This record gives sequence, structure tokens and C-alpha cells, in this order.
Amino acid sequence: MVFHTDKGCFEDGLAQLNVPRKKCAEEDVKAVLLVGGLGTRLHPILPSTPKPLASVGNQSFLELLIWQLRSQGIRRLVMCTGYLGEQIEEMFGDGRTWDVAIEYSKELSPQGTAGAIKLAQPILQDSQDFLVMNGDSYLEVDLRQFIHFHREHDGLGSMAVVKVNNAGRYGTVQIGSDGRVKGFSEKTGRDAAGIVNAGIYIFNRSVFDYFPEGPASLEKEVFPRILPQSVYAFEQHGMFIDIGTPEDYARAQVLRDKLYETASLKQECSDSEIE
Repeated sequence: MVFHTDKGCFEDGLAQLNVPRKKCAEEDVKAVLLVGGLGTRLHPILPSTPKPLASVGNQSFLELLIWQLRSQGIRRLVMCTGYLGEQIEEMFGDGRTWDVAIEYSKELSPQGTAGAIKLAQPILQDSQDFLVMNGDSYLEVDLRQFIHFHREHDGLGSMAVVKVNNAGRYGTVQIGSDGRVKGFSEKTGRDAAGIVNAGIYIFNRSVFDYFPEGPASLEKEVFPRILPQSVYAFEQHGMFIDIGTPEDYARAQVLRDKLYETASLKQECSDSEIE
């Protein structure tokens, strides 16, 4: 387990901005990016590159996610690395080039999505809530509204969901009339429309009480434990894409201008949300 921290670059980056500073609630939220997967389905295209570093236009997909976070006021990032993680650390370093502060949690063997988050627990202790994002998918979402939604509902976690036409590839999310996530349906492989998990979550740090030790899946082992404790669905209607298959990676190239346009949109906090 390896951690690297440069806390000073966060404040230095903020000081260099050319707009008046507001202390918005989301600035206290750390974002955990899951960037350690093997990406086996993209190996024919990216045989020696971690999937989050796949190019979309002239930048990597991971840069797209950093732009989205930074433009919405979230600048404290934790990258959970694994497979070829040294390439990610070499490219992004402490994050000061992007006006963010990056800390690293590196798994020495595959830990699964939940295991990777659990490994990063020591550097999430100062965050009451933390954001989790898959490093290979993008959702057009107002993260400020998502954080406000999570805190207003006071659940253990919140999940961004989106309606897609090919839900059979992902499996669907079952949502109750009260907005709570009730369960998940397995992948069917059929091209039917449905509500799917968009791969972005907000958790209260007490969620770690439900994480097992060692390798584990967030979807298969943690969510079944925490659904009775209230996990709410935050439905979105914007662009959603992942790059998990060669077909969708090719689609990302076609949509690259739109992706970077939406990722760069700034979301200002209202006066009621200033801390």
C-alpha cells in the first residue's frame, strides 16, 4: 500500500485562479477515482496502456474526468491505482498542473472496486462524505446538485443513474417510489431500455463499516449490505458513455468535442451553499 500526498498544491492551485473565491460545500468532498482495472476488453487496442489513459482526441479519458471535477469545484482527488498505475502517477503527479491535489492509493494485487476503496480509507478520514467515480465512464452531471441531494436525503449512499437504450449490457437498477435503490437486475444482453448505474456515487464515511476485508466488489458485496440502510438514486438525463469496449471507445472519439464541452462547464454554488 503506497500513499503520496502534497497538500500544499491544493491551496496553491486555488490561489492561482483568476475569479473570486467562494467556499462551496463541495470543496470539502474528496473524489475517489477507480483507475486500477485491467481493462481486458481493450487490450487489443491498448496492450500496454491503462484504460483511463486511453486517448480521447488529444487528451486522455482521465483528464476528461479531472476537468469535470475541477470545473465543479472538486479539487481533492484520490486515485486508486493498480494495473500499470505507475503510468498514471507519472502523468499526473501531485496534480498541480491541473489545479488539483492528487493522492494515490496503490493496490499491489487486484482488490476489486470495493477493495480498492477500502484500501484508500486512511486518506478519506477527514471527509464526512466522499465521491466515487469509475475511471472508464463519463456522465454529464451537476456534482454540486448531487452532493446537495445526498446530504438532503441523509442516506448512507447515493448513486447516479441514467436511462439508456442498451440496458441489457449493464443490468438495471430497481428504484422504489420513494427514490431508494431496491436492488439490481443482472445483465441480459438484450438491447432494451432501462435505468442503469452510471458509476458515480457519494458515500458517508460510515459506509466502511459494511466493507469486507480484502478483495471485494462494490456492486456484488457492498451494495447488498447497505441497501437496507438507505441508498438513494439520483437520476440524470445527460450524456453517458463508458470506454469499456472497442465499440464504445470508438464512440467516445466521435463525441469527444461534446464530452470536453460538457466537462468544462462551471457550476457555481448558490449563496445558501457557501460555507
